[in-house]
Amino acid sequence: METLQSSGLVWGMNPALAAVLIVTVAYFIIFTEKVNRAVIALLGAAAMLISGILTQTQALSGIDFNTLALLIGMMIIVAITERSGLFQFVAVWGAKKVQASPRGLLAVLAVVTAVFSGFLDNVTTVLLIVPVTLQITKKLEISPYPYLLIEIFASNIGGTATLIGDPPNILLGSALDLTFMDFVKVLTPVVAAVMVLLILVFDLFWKKQLVSDAGKKALVMQMDEKDAIKDRPLLIKSLFVLALVIVSFIFARQLFLDNGTIALTGAALLLLLYTFQIKGHEREDKVAEIFAMVDWTTIFFFVGLFVIVYGLEVTGVLGMLGAEFLEITDGSVRYMMYLILWVSAVFSSAIDNIPFVATMIPMLKSVEESVGGREAMMPVWWALSLGACFGGNGTLVGASANVVVAGMAARNGEPISFLKFLLWSVPVMLMSVIVANLFLFFEFG
Repeated sequence: METLQSSGLVWGMNPALAAVLIVTVAYFIIFTEKVNRAVIALLGAAAMLISGILTQTQALSGIDFNTLALLIGMMIIVAITERSGLFQFVAVWGAKKVQASPRGLLAVLAVVTAVFSGFLDNVTTVLLIVPVTLQITKKLEISPYPYLLIEIFASNIGGTATLIGDPPNILLGSALDLTFMDFVKVLTPVVAAVMVLLILVFDLFWKKQLVSDAGKKALVMQMDEKDAIKDRPLLIKSLFVLALVIVSFIFARQLFLDNGTIALTGAALLLLLYTFQIKGHEREDKVAEIFAMVDWTTIFFFVGLFVIVYGLEVTGVLGMLGAEFLEITDGSVRYMMYLILWVSAVFSSAIDNIPFVATMIPMLKSVEESVGGREAMMPVWWALSLGACFGGNGTLVGASANVVVAGMAARNGEPISFLKFLLWSVPVMLMSVIVANLFLFFEFG
């Protein structure tokens, strides 16, 4: 890898020191949320180039285009599929399958949220599920509070199970060339165990308040899930492409395809099917409308972040941190695994887990050779995924989905305060990480 000579100066200082200064300032501003995070990330990336720490060629080589392609492709697929009404259909169908029982509904909505979060981003999942939840709980005349709480936790836990469920996993999958099934095989059992515990704890605590009479349940049973389907032909097209994409993810290694290629190809195919019989300006407007639904703020945030972190890498900063980490853990993969799990969880409770994971990846890569290579290091990588994803449940600002649900709850007269949330979030986060710790101990310990 190309690195800068330590004798060179940037703004009158050592390149490594200049890179640390740029990253520190950028991350501090990002974490304060006073300025749009994409803007700050791009300005931080620009500072790396203007200072001479990176050339434009180096900066471009530091951007993980596979991750960007995967994100953009899945955002397009979800944006189109959402228009069919599939997700709302499943929520209403599930509520009727448990005969509108408030306790059964709690379990159903938690499972639906977790499963959807394995394939959609967490914010999209809660945006789709919360309105249905509010509608059903209103008919049952029960408080939506426990349902909204468990949906927050389920969205962050469920997203841990797959390659595409949470941005930290997307970053790890691309950086380590891991497949969809690699994540499913290792992490899904942990996620399933945590979800079972979460539902049992919520049921035990809230069961006396989750009561409704037969008349109110009948109102829910009268809901027709088919009414949620807004476009049946689009539903069929979306399910076809989703199935094709997921199967391709599963067999990506055998197909010699990167995950980004699969996602973008699926997105292009679904766009074609979505607009095939539309002509002229209307077709172009439909395509532009879908492209506008891509979260470009997140995409450009990733672009800037990749360049910023690459600046730390080429100046040798992350290598030095890796050496310190190796010394602290005495080169023991077992110690590294536990330390990374808990540190990731604590940090991800308080700050955005994306820049944290993006910084940790090259640092941990720098110590792989010292501990026996990629295979020997895998327990540490899985610990990073589990800690970063589960840590999002630690506080109300630990994940974007938490903030979104809190805002929707407040608008519906059910405010979720920061301190009130902590009464549940800290125990849930600790429970999740303890389960993850036990799993890592028995699996790799």
